[in-house]
Amino acid sequence: MSRVGRVERVTKETSVLVEIDLDGSGKVEVATGVGFYDHMLDQLGRHGLFDLTVKTEGDLHIDSHHTIEDTALALGAAFKQALGDKVGIYRFGNCTVPLDESLAQVTVDLSGRPYLVHTEPEHMAPMIGEYDTTMTRHILESFVAQAQIALHVHVPYGRNAHHIVECQFKALARALRYASERDPRAAGILPSTKGAL
Repeated sequence: MSRVGRVERVTKETSVLVEIDLDGSGKVEVATGVGFYDHMLDQLGRHGLFDLTVKTEGDLHIDSHHTIEDTALALGAAFKQALGDKVGIYRFGNCTVPLDESLAQVTVDLSGRPYLVHTEPEHMAPMIGEYDTTMTRHILESFVAQAQIALHVHVPYGRNAHHIVECQFKALARALRYASERDPRAAGILPSTKGAL
C-alpha cells in the first residue's frame, strides 16, 4: 500500500503544491523561490528518504514569510495524509546530527496531537541569503500544526547560522523517517493503548 500525500493550497498570497512519498528513495524536486529554504527541504527529502515535490509561487515582492509558512503548512498536511491510519509504524523517532560546530537533537511522536518544543542559540545571524532565521521555528510550528505530531528540537550549541538551521532539518528528516517506518514486529498493530492516533 503506497503512503503518498498530495496537498494543494491556494490563497491570495501563495499557490503551493506538495507531494510526498514516505517510502521513496530521497528524490527531491523543490522550487519555492527562497534558495536556502529549498536547500532545507532538499535535506528533508534526501535524509528522510522521502520522495518530495514542492512547487510554491508566493508574494516574494513583499517578503518570504507567506511563501515559507504556507509551504510548511501544506507539507505538514501532506505528511499527515501520507501516514494514513498509522497501523504498524514505529511512531517514535529521534536523531542527533552534528554539522561542524553545531548540534541538533530531534525527537518526534506521531501522536495525532500537535506540540512543539524548540530551542536554538539566541545569538546568530538574522539572515541567510533571503532566509530570515527566525522563520525556522515558525516552519516547525506550521508543520506540526498540520501534521499533528509532537516535535522536540534542541540545538544546545552552534555558531554558524547556516549550520544551526541545516542540522535541524537533517535531524528532523531522520527522526521522521524512523518514526514513520513500518515495524516488522508490529504488522497490523496500531502503536497506541487508546486505540487511536
